[in-house]
Amino acid sequence: MADWTQRVAEAEAELNRLEALLADPATAKSQGEFARLGKEAGALRPLVEAGTRWRATVDAIAEAKELLEGEDDAEMRELAEGELATLEPQLEEIEQEIRVLLLPRDPNDERNAILEIRAGTGGDEAALFAADLFRMYTRYAEAQGWKVEPLSSSETPGGGFKEVVAGIAGKEVYGRLKYERGVHRVQRVPATEAQGRIHTSTVTVAVLPEAEEVDFEIANSDLRIDVFRSSGPGGQSVNTTDSAVRITHEPTGVVVICQDEKSQHKNKAKALKVLRSRLLEAEQEKLARERADERRSQVGTGERSEKIRTYNFPQNRVTDHRAGLTLHRLEQMMQGEMDELLDGIRAELAARQEKAEAGEAA
Repeated sequence: MADWTQRVAEAEAELNRLEALLADPATAKSQGEFARLGKEAGALRPLVEAGTRWRATVDAIAEAKELLEGEDDAEMRELAEGELATLEPQLEEIEQEIRVLLLPRDPNDERNAILEIRAGTGGDEAALFAADLFRMYTRYAEAQGWKVEPLSSSETPGGGFKEVVAGIAGKEVYGRLKYERGVHRVQRVPATEAQGRIHTSTVTVAVLPEAEEVDFEIANSDLRIDVFRSSGPGGQSVNTTDSAVRITHEPTGVVVICQDEKSQHKNKAKALKVLRSRLLEAEQEKLARERADERRSQVGTGERSEKIRTYNFPQNRVTDHRAGLTLHRLEQMMQGEMDELLDGIRAELAARQEKAEAGEAA
């Protein structure tokens, strides 16, 4: 029996209890209580359903093995072998799904996210790869049915980005993308490289849970707001009015600049959204450090200076260093096909969490 079967059984019992309460007419009279219980039940259903599929698959495998061991008919034995060849990989997939579902839930997972991409070492090539990563995330978001809203950007003359910031809204955006934060390294031959030599560049990705006004109150007296004319690649002016906005949160020194919109009002609103999310992340990181380091085993140190992934274009290879996962389908991934990689990372972190818990219990 897998170590997690007891936790699945507990989830089933709790779901039965919640569904009984939801079926009680007295519960329906309180809309708030009904909604709360419904949300709790909805969070448990994926795990319970996966547990049901796991048991059914285990039973089917046992029946196929019994048939294989006790059957002399060659055709029936071939049928049983074919079933096992299908069922055993399915069982592994379900077990992986359950491990992921049993990961501790981050309360921020349901939130929208602020995506920040910045060119690191490598000059123009780093800026071009920053643009490539932004397109990759945008394509993935579109495939998920999420909405991407550019908030701020600083372009380079060659079509790259020194920095690009965007808001992404949809279902579980932060929970899906949070493991992308860190340093992404690219190895490829730049278009301007006449000798065909491979260059190595880096790009930093940050993923912040989007903050609501109720999450973090910002006093107007703590803000210094400056306006200026927006600029494009190379620093040339692209606007004849002072529409660009720079907001400085004086207690922390955090600075946000937005200049993508022609309206000063819209740039200010976008800058405040980014500022609020950065301050929320800083506050949550401070609390996390004060509480414990328990989550560091899941995602490393969480520092943005940590190299998390390498993209090797000559070999069509992407390697995630935290999960020890390598895929030879880099071209497809850059087109936004990221599910295999993201699912693999989550599964590996779930396995490590399960192993750590087993060690603590021993």
